Amino acid sequence: MYILKTEAAFDSAHFLSGYNGKCSNLHGHRWVISAEIASEKLVASGQLRGMVTDFGDIKRDLKNLADEFDHAFIYEKGSLKSATVAALNEENFRLIEVDFRPTAENFAEYFYNRLSEMGYNVISVTVYETPNNSAAFMD
Repeated sequence: MYILKTEAAFDSAHFLSGYNGKCSNLHGHRWVISAEIASEKLVASGQLRGMVTDFGDIKRDLKNLADEFDHAFIYEKGSLKSATVAALNEENFRLIEVDFRPTAENFAEYFYNRLSEMGYNVISVTVYETPNNSAAFMD
């Protein structure tokens, strides 16, 4: 089996609603996404002969996914008062509401699913919230 691996990163703020600890406060990370895709065989002919896919394609697609969250405040749906969201919007902050608790574990699954929807044979996605702490998702 052949395995390709590439990474992308984004900077954002979040907090964990309902958590009893430091992460219940607004804080930021430089999130790093590491994706692995696999194939049993290489492309046999054409421009991609001898490849699983073009590294440029997977790098671009992963970077585009990361860029969707870059320099934003990511929060879980229902975790902020509507007045708070309105005030932040009035200040022109970039807000992204997600349907999941914004943890490394949930982001790993999210990016795994998004890359799979693009047609990649994803075997795992690891999301680092710090250089020493990461969560991986594989199906």
